[in-house]
Amino acid sequence: MDLILICLLCGMYGALAKDQKGKYSVPILDVKARQLVLDTNQTLLLSCRGRWELSWTFPSGLTMDEVQVEDSLCGRKSQQHCSGVTVSSTQARHTGLFRCRYRHRTQKLTSVYVYVTDSQQPFVEHDSLSPDVLYMKEKQPLVIPCRVTHPNITTTLVKYPNHSLSPDHRSILWNSKQGFTIRAPTFYYIGFFHCQTITEGVTHKSRIYFVHRPVSNIMKVYLNSSGPVQALKGERLVLNCTATGELNTRVNITWDYPGKNNNTGSTLKRLLKHRTHMLFYNILTIPKLQRSDRGLFTCRVNSGENTKQQKVTVTVYDRPFIRLKPRHGSVMEVQAGQKSYRISPKLRAFPAPEVIWLKDGMVAAEQCSRYHMDGSSLVIRDVAEEDAGKYAVLVRIQEHGLYQNLTLTLVVNVSPQIGEKAVSLQDSGSVPRGSRQAHHCTTHGVPAPHIQWLWHPCPSKGLAQARLHHKPDAALEEAQGHWTRQGQVDGGPRAWVPGSLLGLALGTAALLSGPGRRRTGLPVCVSNVLLAMEPCDREDPRHVHKQPHPEYYAQTRSASGEEKGR
Repeated sequence: MDLILICLLCGMYGALAKDQKGKYSVPILDVKARQLVLDTNQTLLLSCRGRWELSWTFPSGLTMDEVQVEDSLCGRKSQQHCSGVTVSSTQARHTGLFRCRYRHRTQKLTSVYVYVTDSQQPFVEHDSLSPDVLYMKEKQPLVIPCRVTHPNITTTLVKYPNHSLSPDHRSILWNSKQGFTIRAPTFYYIGFFHCQTITEGVTHKSRIYFVHRPVSNIMKVYLNSSGPVQALKGERLVLNCTATGELNTRVNITWDYPGKNNNTGSTLKRLLKHRTHMLFYNILTIPKLQRSDRGLFTCRVNSGENTKQQKVTVTVYDRPFIRLKPRHGSVMEVQAGQKSYRISPKLRAFPAPEVIWLKDGMVAAEQCSRYHMDGSSLVIRDVAEEDAGKYAVLVRIQEHGLYQNLTLTLVVNVSPQIGEKAVSLQDSGSVPRGSRQAHHCTTHGVPAPHIQWLWHPCPSKGLAQARLHHKPDAALEEAQGHWTRQGQVDGGPRAWVPGSLLGLALGTAALLSGPGRRRTGLPVCVSNVLLAMEPCDREDPRHVHKQPHPEYYAQTRSASGEEKGR
């Protein structure tokens, strides 16, 4: 029983507390109407009650000297707050919204709209006031605030000079507390407007409103430097930030940079109007750069809610310098016939240096039209054997007396070739048995090829005597082979083998033995250091030359192992 009584008492107390709290969740005015209509020179009395401290907001036409506010504690136990407002001798300009709200909870409020009627001044803001500027925003309604001092006054909107617009309850709305509202304003509503009404046969006008459509379309923002900026300590830095906007655009250009807080820089602004657009300039100047000025410089352009920016990195060096070294060693190799080859050393320098390329002591670009410079690199097109040699790059910064050079060696590798292949081989005729026969093999290539003679098919062991005579000359080598044949062995093929690291060249010549008889044996000259010769075996099919007539055969092998034959 006691438990039930306690629960009932708690429930009643909670209900009362909730009711008390809900009653004053927002302040309460002593007037129940949403609007009041007074005549001029009357006294306005308003009283507000709430749970916490109260404050007021008043129409813009009412100054604080014209209003009295009295705050006090009220209620049965003085647990509530009351505030009273007195406005003596009200005027038409006092028309507007009176709000009572909690001081520390400003979103909790209550209000009443007060009209102060004056037949001689139907508009709150009359025509003697200076024109006001209204801003038309894209996709937002336009309000022309020609409020009136009585709720029943009807007005007309007039565009300069005399085009009248009446409310149609669709695109043009009228409200005595707000004025005219244009729901979807177009370019037509740019210009001068005013409102007018007729009371007691007299036409009255409101103040003039100039409707302006601010343009905030930033078309482009760019700096006078398209890449990182490098400068020497003590030099003058000038950065120009340019913004392009539509006509009537207004922008604000600001800079952020490392030395901004130290006031190391100054700015100059310029505006240039073109027929179709506007140009805005903001020039930042730092007279003497210091190491502390290096870093990121940001130009930020604002127009309305639109923002665009451009950034540039500034590097400050203590002194000029040149750093030059080979990229992949001082000796380079390239294959003759390559489409192009770039000689590119590692170069860092500031200020920008002058670069000159020499080949064997002479300006490279003047020696051959296939040489041209690309930045600090030398590019050789259609590489040929004569491109081999010493290349020197000269780098200088003449105004600071800095010079540096680097010499590089270019080796042009040439695949081995056999000179005799270029001559049509004639039938050598019959060779008497036991006679001495000479064959020539002349090769060319880089590196210099070496020659090996082979016999094909293989003769009987010990029956052939051969002597080789070499005449090496750099990349050109000649080998002469002498054979003395004895016994009844038929003539056989002989081969000369000029070998190099770059490929294979092979040539053959007919050798005839016996009167009127042509033998199938051929001496063969082969150039290929990679060729592996097996021990001679007369029956081994790998050593059988299947062609009965003289033949030249060329085969090249690249460093990757790919073979090409002709």
